[in-house]
Amino acid sequence: EFMITPIKKTSFRDGFEKIVNTYHALKSVIENACFTTDLGDEGGFAPNLKSSEEALKMLQKAITKAGYKPGEDVAIAFDAAASSFFNPDDNKYHFEGHIWDGKQMLDYYDKLLQEFPEIISVEDPFAENDWSNFEKFNARFGNKIQVVADDNVCTNPKLVRKAIKNKLCNSILIKLNQIGTVSETLETISLVKKNNMTTFVSHRSGETGDTFLADFTVATCAGQLKSGAPARSERVEKYNRLLEIEEEIGPDVEHLAHYPNNVDLD
Repeated sequence: EFMITPIKKTSFRDGFEKIVNTYHALKSVIENACFTTDLGDEGGFAPNLKSSEEALKMLQKAITKAGYKPGEDVAIAFDAAASSFFNPDDNKYHFEGHIWDGKQMLDYYDKLLQEFPEIISVEDPFAENDWSNFEKFNARFGNKIQVVADDNVCTNPKLVRKAIKNKLCNSILIKLNQIGTVSETLETISLVKKNNMTTFVSHRSGETGDTFLADFTVATCAGQLKSGAPARSERVEKYNRLLEIEEEIGPDVEHLAHYPNNVDLD
């Protein structure tokens, strides 16, 4: 899953405009490369590309085509979802025609981050039970990019405590229906912020038009929301709600975006 995110801290409206413009530019880039622009579950384009590098180069072109500078105005993030290509039978990663062990995957990520310096966030680079290599990834790249844990912590406070102790990552993905209750989710967010890590609120593939997630993201000063591409109502409605919140709160929205990570939500 390849994503784009605005970098310059101006307003949500300005950042969202950059994302929408880049999204439409990406459609043109994909069509010019003679691929289809069919959409996936979350509204993102799903061309049948040969490699991750090909997808990242398309994003670079789209950002530039939209009139922005990659890494300065708009950055790139990705969710590797490594559990989906990890084979427990041989304990290897079967990835884009390769069969790699953890060290080879680490070296691949190193090469990728050097080739594409506009990448600022990576989620689930290793399988959910491969904590050892996940920790090595964070030790190697955590001082340069955001390293997000999702599948191996599942918004669960107990697992997040273990992740913090083991220095697994520097950011936690937050999914309310993954843990099941708002109270447990708030407990997880409080724990993460107290340990000076970032939070990254996320939708799910089977979303509805409910916009609570947008309000929740602002209310907890999460600073980041992943809600899919601006293509379908169940995704767009959440972004529209953020625009409404910005109009209601005014300049305080920028203050919320920079709220200290150690805010106490108890």
